[in-house]
Amino acid sequence: VLAITVLGSGIAAVDATVVNIALPTIGRDFHTGVAALQWVANGYTLTLAGFLLIGGSLGDRFGRRRVYLIGVVWFALASVACGLAPSAVLLVAARILQGFGAALLTPGSLAILEASFVPDDRARAIGAWSGLGGLAIAAGPVLGGYLITAASWRWIFFINVPIAAAVVVLGARHVPESRDASVTGRLDYGGAVAAAVFLSGLTYAFIEAPTLGWLSPAVLMATLLAIGGLTALLVLERREAAPMLPLSIFRERQFTATNAVTFIVYAALTGATFLLPLVLQVVSGYSPLGSGLALLPLTAIMLTLSARSGRVATRIGPRLQLSIGPVVVGAGVAALAFTTAGSTYVIYTLPAIVILGLGLAITVAPLTATAMSSAPTQHSGIASAINNDVARVGGLLAVAVLPTLAGITGKAYLDPETLAAGFTTAVLISGGLCVAAGLLAAATITNPGPARRPAGAPAPEYRHCGLEAPPLTTGVSQAVTQGPR
Repeated sequence: VLAITVLGSGIAAVDATVVNIALPTIGRDFHTGVAALQWVANGYTLTLAGFLLIGGSLGDRFGRRRVYLIGVVWFALASVACGLAPSAVLLVAARILQGFGAALLTPGSLAILEASFVPDDRARAIGAWSGLGGLAIAAGPVLGGYLITAASWRWIFFINVPIAAAVVVLGARHVPESRDASVTGRLDYGGAVAAAVFLSGLTYAFIEAPTLGWLSPAVLMATLLAIGGLTALLVLERREAAPMLPLSIFRERQFTATNAVTFIVYAALTGATFLLPLVLQVVSGYSPLGSGLALLPLTAIMLTLSARSGRVATRIGPRLQLSIGPVVVGAGVAALAFTTAGSTYVIYTLPAIVILGLGLAITVAPLTATAMSSAPTQHSGIASAINNDVARVGGLLAVAVLPTLAGITGKAYLDPETLAAGFTTAVLISGGLCVAAGLLAAATITNPGPARRPAGAPAPEYRHCGLEAPPLTTGVSQAVTQGPR
């Protein structure tokens, strides 16, 4: 069961990061501008973020194993479509379909673990799942870089197929089916659709406006769709008996502040790491494999230190780490500007990667723990899911907006000088945002009183790499289904 959940959730997590390594090659193959590359990255995130909350609910209602395996099959078929895509437009369409599959399987992996293991073994199983999942994320860019260099970028999608086949065969045989017998009422499909319409319209407007103009009919229509989707989402979530996104949870000041910090940090991180592989390959002359290996220390640092960081935050409270951590992240992101100065990795790139890794190790574990602990107990699962989703939405918007702010539009990413200048602007903007997030945390995050955690209770550990988003925690799908009480 552990292997099945690690492999299934691993292909979804890896695909969100490894595709960035392939973007320069994809752009050259399709002779396309940066807007298409933005859509290749954001198409996946868009549907994953829009339907992640509802995905857990489907598992509780119709069977966690069933929905998980459906998600794996869906993801595999969409991966084949990505690998066979003859144009950028069809690749983006296939990436959007991939996001739907990921939304079904991502919350299901932890729900299956919680349902399959007895309480005494559950903590060890989740710890192993988190650690092995982090190793998968670390290996993904390296494997992807090798496949791109040795064969074709299309193989980063085809490699998902045998893994998915193994998950389906083993899962059908070895994973026990489970569901929540107490589930009643209807699912909040309206909320999920409204969220997807809002995010789609907003993303389209920001990506296409630099080319088409803000007053073009297409951009104006997308903006109106975004406004309509957001309005519908707020209205529906207030009226639903069991909303996908209970708005009352944001009345907790600490929870809202934590998610604001999450949004800013992950927007800055995702925007910078979207552009970094382009810079390493186009400006510094790295191969796809080399650019994948360049990020390996970042993952290693986070996997090594995140559990320790979580224990420190439990002892002293999260305020200090959430104030300092984003500032360190900002310093690391800003230091990536030196990447454009030369091709020597140890001198120009590694120091920034190390600083960035240390900052994220300081930040991610207490960020997740605070998001959960600051919400009412009955909402702990939905608090984790919202925190994870907020990070993805932040990244979605950053990938849409940051290249434009940095002057990287059209096919400018193919010109080393223009890309280098734009990347410097982008990472300085991202670094400044992270510093602002640290200041926001210092002003709004408070440490819990001594009664918040019972004496002798084990400190939570979060070993998940956290490059794409903070870790989802157990109980996500159950809390989403049951809604507010």
